[in-house]
Amino acid sequence: MREEIKNLWEQTEKDFEVAEKNFKIKEYYVSAFFCQQSVEKTLKAFFMIKKGKSAGPTHSLIYLAKETKIPSGFFGIFQDLSPEFVTTRYPDVAGDAPYKLYSKGKAQDYLIKSGRLIKWIKQQIK
Repeated sequence: MREEIKNLWEQTEKDFEVAEKNFKIKEYYVSAFFCQQSVEKTLKAFFMIKKGKSAGPTHSLIYLAKETKIPSGFFGIFQDLSPEFVTTRYPDVAGDAPYKLYSKGKAQDYLIKSGRLIKWIKQQIK
C-alpha cells in the first residue's frame, strides 16, 4: 500500500477513536466532527486505491462515494455528515454555538454509521 494511503488509513482510525472518546465525555459536536473527518479520510483513501490518484482538496463525501461506487445504502450518512466539517466549528455557519446543537442521539447515530462504512471499506480492500 502506498505511504499516503497508509497514512490516511492510520489517521482515519485515530479520528474515529477520537470521535468515540469525545462521545464518552459528552462532547457530541467534537464527536460529530471527527466522524466526518474519519469518513472523509476513509473515502479519500478508497478513492486513491480505486482510481490510482488523489481526490484533490474536495470535502464532498457524496462526490467521493459516487466516484468509488459506494452502495446507495450508505448515502444517508454522507448527506448528514457532509456539512459537519464546517457546522461543528463555526457559529456563523451553525446559527449558534456549535456545541449546543449536538445531541447524544445524533452523535451516536454518526458513530454507528461511520463505523459501519469504515468496516465495509476495509473489507473491500482486503
